[in-house]
Amino acid sequence: MIALLTSMSFESEMLLSRLNKVRVAETAGRKIYRGKIAGMDVLLVNTGIGKINAAHSITAVVENFSVDKIINMGVGGAYPGSALGPGDVAFASKEISGDDGVITSNGWRDMKEIGIPVFQKRRKKYFNEFPLSTPSQAFFKVQDIREIKIRSGIFITVGSASGTYKRAKELEKRFDGICENMEGAAIAQVSAMYGIPMMEVRGISNIAGIRDKRSWKLKEASENSQKVVLNLLEFN
Repeated sequence: MIALLTSMSFESEMLLSRLNKVRVAETAGRKIYRGKIAGMDVLLVNTGIGKINAAHSITAVVENFSVDKIINMGVGGAYPGSALGPGDVAFASKEISGDDGVITSNGWRDMKEIGIPVFQKRRKKYFNEFPLSTPSQAFFKVQDIREIKIRSGIFITVGSASGTYKRAKELEKRFDGICENMEGAAIAQVSAMYGIPMMEVRGISNIAGIRDKRSWKLKEASENSQKVVLNLLEFN
């Protein structure tokens, strides 16, 4: 069973239209669509925006369904130096919680500065970083043929989206990130807690720090992320 999570409903319209044998359930106030895509059992959930909604949704899902893999998807903003543009697609090699930490006289420091991990599993301590699964190189080659530009790199999850170029460059430099979002690290943390493999893929809707929505490509970014996930399900 694969759980597909998007923040908003427009980010999953194509997937929902491809879902066969659909059954609808409601768990903890969340509507969950269950069916099959490419012969695989799939759950589709719209979490709502932000880390709390995302964490609540994935917890409700894994507590009530037998989930083997999680794919978080949707749209995101690419950092200026990422070589990504609107309409491209990015996979996360790891998620970083970009807000959690402490502001010192020398600037921001992560949770290691406080000395308390956000959680610990056996001897493994998690502070701000959560490694994720990525597709095989063979899959990337298939996507290149289909003319969708894809990059893999570090994603940064924030509570406040970068609304200025200066802020976007600050986060990009600090974490060597390529893509910014508002849910991924929360889902990655819960996935790690339950020991469920997670993958994250986002279509690039805009360049982080540029708030001119006339240049954004939400529809194209959403559609391309869904096309890539559909291909991923078929590829596997």
